[in-house]
Amino acid sequence: MQSPITLEALHILDAIDRRGSFASAANELDRAPSSLSYQIQKLEQDLDIMIFDRSGHKANFTDAGKLILERGRTILSATQKLVNDASLLANGWELDITLAFDGIIPIENFFDLVDELGKVSSTRIKLQEEILAGCWESLNDGRSDLLICPKMDILPHDVKAETIGSMEMVWVAATDHYVHKRSGEFNDDARAKYRVIAIADTAREQPPISVNITQKQPRLTVTNFAAKVAALEKGLGIGTLPRARAEKLIEQGTIKRIAGTEAQPIEVILAWKRNKIGEAKSWCIQYLKKNFKNNSVI
Repeated sequence: MQSPITLEALHILDAIDRRGSFASAANELDRAPSSLSYQIQKLEQDLDIMIFDRSGHKANFTDAGKLILERGRTILSATQKLVNDASLLANGWELDITLAFDGIIPIENFFDLVDELGKVSSTRIKLQEEILAGCWESLNDGRSDLLICPKMDILPHDVKAETIGSMEMVWVAATDHYVHKRSGEFNDDARAKYRVIAIADTAREQPPISVNITQKQPRLTVTNFAAKVAALEKGLGIGTLPRARAEKLIEQGTIKRIAGTEAQPIEVILAWKRNKIGEAKSWCIQYLKKNFKNNSVI
């Protein structure tokens, strides 16, 4: 008997959970929200199970829905691995490759790689923004094949990594923010008086990580780097930005460097799992090592 649960339905449930709403999931999947609602309602009818509790203002997963979501993600991961392994076995060049990068690294750094890879292979490449623990979770869970992010003190034993660049993070706030009127040392106690703008960790299962945030400090959490910049320019709080990006905004007059703060150097690494390196993955590794090492500051 054919199961009413399709891979498409599992992809929809996964997107709804990650994005937080039917509308956001529909935007990611390039579908109409009504199309997603219809498919989920049909699945509920076919299974005779309520996947979402719609009694409140927002539809939430029922316990049965959470079970389908959790087991479904295992199926999706296994299916993707099957496709990738078959592609590797058939021709050596992967059908798809995903390059994950920490959101503080501008996506423009990878556009030349996409262009050059297209000249030697038909491999489809996905550039995937992750934040903090989400970076390493994506590599560990197989959601990404390559990772570029700030260096960790301890690396997983099955991961190979090389330093390919560096960057500096600087403390900034809107030009008219009251932090610029302060005096004295800008230590943890001083920072705790100001709301900090943070980007949400994209980890799904691992505990989230926070950087440069004190325990009792008020904060505004946004979903991506562009939103953080917009919040800083609006004067909603203080935060760190890569020096190169901060200097452009300072020139435009929208933000100022916070006096008395020191730039924080960060090593940027390229990481990948040691097992099953196909032609596209190997090509990307060599390309990134060569091109990023020639430019020490990103």
